[in-house]
Amino acid sequence: MASRRQVLGVAAGVLASAVARAGAAEAGAAGAALAAPLAIGETFTMESRILGEMRRINVYSARAWNVKPDAPLPVLFMLDGGVAEDFVHTAGLLQVSVASLVMRSFMLVGIENTQRRRDMTAPTENPEDRKIAPVVGGSAAFRRFIREELMPQVTARYNTTGETALIGESLAGMFVLETFLQAPEMFDTFIAIDPTLWWNNRQILKTAAGALRARKRLDKTLFIATSGEKGQPELAKQLEQALGSVQLDGLHWQMAPMLEETHMTIGHPGAMRAFRSVFKPAA
Repeated sequence: MASRRQVLGVAAGVLASAVARAGAAEAGAAGAALAAPLAIGETFTMESRILGEMRRINVYSARAWNVKPDAPLPVLFMLDGGVAEDFVHTAGLLQVSVASLVMRSFMLVGIENTQRRRDMTAPTENPEDRKIAPVVGGSAAFRRFIREELMPQVTARYNTTGETALIGESLAGMFVLETFLQAPEMFDTFIAIDPTLWWNNRQILKTAAGALRARKRLDKTLFIATSGEKGQPELAKQLEQALGSVQLDGLHWQMAPMLEETHMTIGHPGAMRAFRSVFKPAA
C-alpha cells in the first residue's frame, strides 16, 4: 500500500503538471506571455559537513495582520519539509490558523529529505526494521546537522525570537520523541504526530520514563497525536503510562488520541489540533 506521503507527493506532482499545462494552453490561446511561477516563501540549499551532502531548506512566514513584516518570529522546524512532501499544506495550516487568530505568528522551516528512513531512525536490533531501507539508524547524525548547522543558519538568515519547535509525523514523529528524550534543550516545543512507537522492539516506550527521571526539571511542551490505526492505540497507551509515571517540574505534555483517524489521515487534523493547543495567542 502506498504511504500517505507517497500519495501526497504524487498528487502534488499531478497538480503542478496540470496547472502548468493549463497555464500554457491559456497563454497560447490568448497570445499572452507565459505565467510566472507562484512563490509562497523562500528556499535555499546548504552543504552539510556532518551528513556529507547538500540539503534543501524551505521557509514560510505566517504573520497575523497586526504583526510587522520585519518583526522577529518563533520558528517551527518541520521534518519531511520538501515541497513535494508536507511543506506546502503545513504552511497552509499555519496561515489559516494564524489568520483565524487561533495560533501565534510563526516561521516554518521545512527540511527536505534525501534519505528519509536513514535520517529519522535510530539504530535497531530488530532485523525486520532494517528491511525498510538500505541504510537506517542515522538519527543522531541528522540531529547534529539540525543543531550545529541548520539552526545557526536560520538564525543568521532570519529575524527570530529564539523560541523553537519541532514537528514530525510517523517515522519523523519518532524522531521528534527521540529528540525530546535525548536532547530536549534543542527545542521549546515538540509535536509528534502518530509516531512510530514499534521501532527497535518498542525501545522508546521502554526508555522514556527512565530518561525523564534522570532530569530534575524540564521546561518543555510535548504534544502527541495518535491515530486509531491497528495496534497504535495500545502503543499510545503504553507511552501515556510511561510519561504519566514521572512527575517532572516544568514539563507540559498532552496525548491526543484521534481514533477516528488512520495513519494516512491524521497528519492535517493532528497538526491543526497541536497548533491550536500549544501555540495559542496571548490572551
